[in-house]
Amino acid sequence: MSDQHAIIADVLAYRELQKLLSTYIDAIPQLIAPDGRLHATFLQAGTTTGRMGCEDPNLQNIPTKSENGKRIRRAFVAQKGYSLVALDYSQIELRIAAGLSGDSTLVEAFTKGEDIHSAVASRVFGVSQADVSKEQRRRAKVINFGILYGMGVNALRQSLGEAVSREEAQAFLEGYFESFKGLASWIQMTKQETARRGFTETIFGRRRYFSGFDSAMPNVRAQAERMAVNAPIQGAQSDIVKLAMVEADRVIREKGWEGKARLILQVHDELIYEVKSDIAEIVGKEIKNVMERVAPIEKLSNVPIVTEMEIGATWSDV
Repeated sequence: MSDQHAIIADVLAYRELQKLLSTYIDAIPQLIAPDGRLHATFLQAGTTTGRMGCEDPNLQNIPTKSENGKRIRRAFVAQKGYSLVALDYSQIELRIAAGLSGDSTLVEAFTKGEDIHSAVASRVFGVSQADVSKEQRRRAKVINFGILYGMGVNALRQSLGEAVSREEAQAFLEGYFESFKGLASWIQMTKQETARRGFTETIFGRRRYFSGFDSAMPNVRAQAERMAVNAPIQGAQSDIVKLAMVEADRVIREKGWEGKARLILQVHDELIYEVKSDIAEIVGKEIKNVMERVAPIEKLSNVPIVTEMEIGATWSDV
């Protein structure tokens, strides 16, 4: 309804502020423990996708792009003498999609270290990468992430903005699948296999069962198809980050860094450690190596898994 009346934008803005106020600003001071720190509860099996959940408070849902979200993050500070080290898997779900599908064009783009959104825009819009405009790259980014969640034409048109018609969105989608036939085939095969078997499986063998394929209602079946396409991708990402957490913990103990480096937060494909400032760079690089090597890239068409690292005094800094 957002394009139907000017008041909708105000309602959404109010909703965001109210949510930030009730979930974080009002709630967090009440949750501080006797040691002066905040201890959220992490749920190992809190979601159907395999991702870890978080509650009391949910620290995984603070908006990342808004100024208000950044202001809340400034309140999360490292202990004196320590720094926060944030390690974030770069575009891991897109890399997994490329690896699972074996799409030669996507695999080549990641292997060469190309900017994936510009590479996709170049192929979909038929221009050289050097000539890709900011708007074309933005549209390619929307399509890239939309594909992972089974986005249809109407949802894509909405995400691309009011200036894009349904016909244009349809053309973008068709151009995308024409350019990336390997990914298109994998998506189709995943839907068919899931309908036949009733479950999807990650590269580590973890299953997720679906009942919606048997529904008489087309919208329920369509939703099951969308989730089935996303499940092996997001499921593999969830498995990889959990393996990385376990392996990094082992390395911290082996190196004698206990008490000097500790994992304090996990936000889906990002890990945040609190580390003694004088060894933050060394520890960060070691954990970065762990995160990159724990993924079995031989099962992902040898698409490289890349981790980015930031060090700072507050959560906002990283």
